[in-house]
Amino acid sequence: MEILTDDVVAFRKRWTRRSFLSRSGMGLGALALSSLSAETQERARGVVQPLHFPPRAKRVIQLYQAGGPSHLELFDYKAKLAAMHGEPMPPSFTEGQPIAQLQGQPLKCFGPQHPFQRYGKSGLEISTLLPHIGGIADEIAVVRSLTTEQINHDPAHTFMNTGTQISGRPSAGSWIWYGLGSEAFDLPGFVVLVSQGRGGQMQPIAARQWHSGFLPSRFQGVQFRSKGDAVLYLRNPEGVTEAEQRDVIDAVAALTRTSPGWIEDPEVAARLSQYEMAFRMQSSVPALTDFSSEPRSVLDAYGVSEMDGSFAANCLLARRLAERGVRYIQLYHRDWDHHSRIKPDIVMKANETDRASAALVKDLKERGMLDETLVLWGGEFGRTPMAQSDGRDHHIKGFSMWLAGGGIRGGVSHGSTDELGYHAAEDVVSVHDLHATMLYLLGIDHTRLTFKFLGRDFRLTDVKGEVVRKILA
Repeated sequence: MEILTDDVVAFRKRWTRRSFLSRSGMGLGALALSSLSAETQERARGVVQPLHFPPRAKRVIQLYQAGGPSHLELFDYKAKLAAMHGEPMPPSFTEGQPIAQLQGQPLKCFGPQHPFQRYGKSGLEISTLLPHIGGIADEIAVVRSLTTEQINHDPAHTFMNTGTQISGRPSAGSWIWYGLGSEAFDLPGFVVLVSQGRGGQMQPIAARQWHSGFLPSRFQGVQFRSKGDAVLYLRNPEGVTEAEQRDVIDAVAALTRTSPGWIEDPEVAARLSQYEMAFRMQSSVPALTDFSSEPRSVLDAYGVSEMDGSFAANCLLARRLAERGVRYIQLYHRDWDHHSRIKPDIVMKANETDRASAALVKDLKERGMLDETLVLWGGEFGRTPMAQSDGRDHHIKGFSMWLAGGGIRGGVSHGSTDELGYHAAEDVVSVHDLHATMLYLLGIDHTRLTFKFLGRDFRLTDVKGEVVRKILA
């Protein structure tokens, strides 16, 4: 039984709920904001507390070369394939194998179209098309034995991003933001940048590739445009001040919190959180995308002077996002789909990406950030050793990717394909293995980062995946 003193009774008479909120100097909206901020801070920690392993990296930058860059022109030289150029492809390699657009056609060997050389103290063999990446050979690990399960672009992107061909599952960036939270207060924890150039077929990149799936929608990746306004509709309408915008957000939060049961709806909480994030981004994004504070030496290293929509500008923007605490930064560069004219057109793609990719790794290292940033470079699949006109078809049985930074051993190659570059033959690495390794370096056991949906515990690696320990420092 509650015993009330005279003082308590008098206090309660004077301080009704409404009068308390109005006289406390905070107001309902400010109380809502205060509570919301506390929840935002809690979400920023992520669900993996404590981490499963000591983390080697804090963040990921994925330099996604969309369209399927040819491993045979870039990272996996095959002398035997060069010697057999124009000869029939031995049926033992291709019989019963999935082929995208060459099914039923004569299959002829198509030798490497550009020379390779050895770079760095490690002597990594890399195409002469990539001299700047060759210049960081001792920082990178080249995986030459990747395989995937989807042979067409969109499902292959989906598989590379989510670990499944089924659309609607969370992307890797969303899983990582959900698991680790974000150190960025005024930016999303998962940012996507898209660029395009010349020299390949224009393949679309669907926004579902950075979707949060069944995870709370606040973990969805946010696409920033790399030319013009980085985020559309972020600016206040003409005549609306920052103070007025603040009042609107507070009022929405206050009204929402007066509705019974609002806290049980994660999507309502996510919407309030996004209002808050958008308000903070109004100040942070213009400063983020203003390169005027960068030294000329840095701009020259990347080969950029402003936010011009190029891959180079996106690489510099990625470094600036990383400095501000963004957890997962994904750069798509399109047009690597070389079904024809691969010899001249891949030169253009290499020129668009080589310098800035290497500059990013060097820049991170000079700033003391490379050890805590995992960098990945590669696409959704590779290209066939067989000719398609004067190009190559899609290929999923063996292709290459390189990694650098947080916890990766530099100057090494891992795995190999057969003598014609068709099958991954040694130390085969699946997409699930790649995801498991990425999570491990971030301090997460991939088997324990799960989310229950429709009665089942889902995870990024499904029911597979092994950490590729041979490339770890």
